[in-house]
Amino acid sequence: MSATTVITAGVKKRRIAASADLPPRSIAPGPVARTFGIIALIVALLYFLVPVFWVIVASTKSNADLTNTFGFWFADWNLPANYDSLMNWTQGNFWRWVGNSVLYSTAAGVIGTLFAVMAGYAISKFAFPGKKIAVAVIMAGLLLPVALLTVPLYMEFHALGLTNTMWAIIIPSAVSPFGVFLGMVYAESSVPTELLEAARIDGAGEVRIFFTIVLRLLSPAMVTIFLFIFVATWNNFLLPLMMISSPELKPVTLGLYGMMSYFAPEKGAVMLGALLGVVPLIILFFTLQRYWRSGLAAGAVKG
Repeated sequence: MSATTVITAGVKKRRIAASADLPPRSIAPGPVARTFGIIALIVALLYFLVPVFWVIVASTKSNADLTNTFGFWFADWNLPANYDSLMNWTQGNFWRWVGNSVLYSTAAGVIGTLFAVMAGYAISKFAFPGKKIAVAVIMAGLLLPVALLTVPLYMEFHALGLTNTMWAIIIPSAVSPFGVFLGMVYAESSVPTELLEAARIDGAGEVRIFFTIVLRLLSPAMVTIFLFIFVATWNNFLLPLMMISSPELKPVTLGLYGMMSYFAPEKGAVMLGALLGVVPLIILFFTLQRYWRSGLAAGAVKG
């Protein structure tokens, strides 16, 4: 067999593999639809990336350059001075605040994900009195804004003596009605009842079944739930504002707010703090994006 034949065969295989990923011609979008789709994707890309680029540029400028130079390009390199200003104003607590945000978000994400999939699995696979009421309460919880519950939560935690502690952030943030709903939908479609019955016949208890079988099947949904809780806890501002008073316990969102409320702040330093404060989120999303995509499709197809 000649080299030309081998190359031709390889090209044909690649074309066949590429065509296998395409939709059938009957449902494939036409040229106009593809053009509008590409335009929409470009607009969405710019919508999300332009603010990030502006923050990067602004974090390298002084207050004077922020107002006197073009906003979307660099001026005098003021990044080291902005970092020094950020560290001086926060009295060296900035990275502690970032660490606090990582701790609060991770703890709330792990605890909330475990309880969410446990509740979702129980609702999906067990029959018990008040099941419909429980589902209705969970669905109602999806409609309640978080800000509406902050003041009642503060009163409860103040009565328990838990304000100004890390638990005042972790416990409320770990409650996720959306996580329970997603766990319920995913367990319904991805955990076969026959598998559970076979495990029970073999003598496995419910705790063993859940932790050795069910958790593995629910792992894509768990990653999605964890990401949602992590991001919601990281971005939560009102709850820490009500619960936390010690500078050592502040998350990065509350700490940067204090810097912006200061008279005539160094805005470039604040932008640098905001940029550094989202680095853990970026790393987390790039690390877990493969599992997150599969979890978003949870329950899309039944059977």
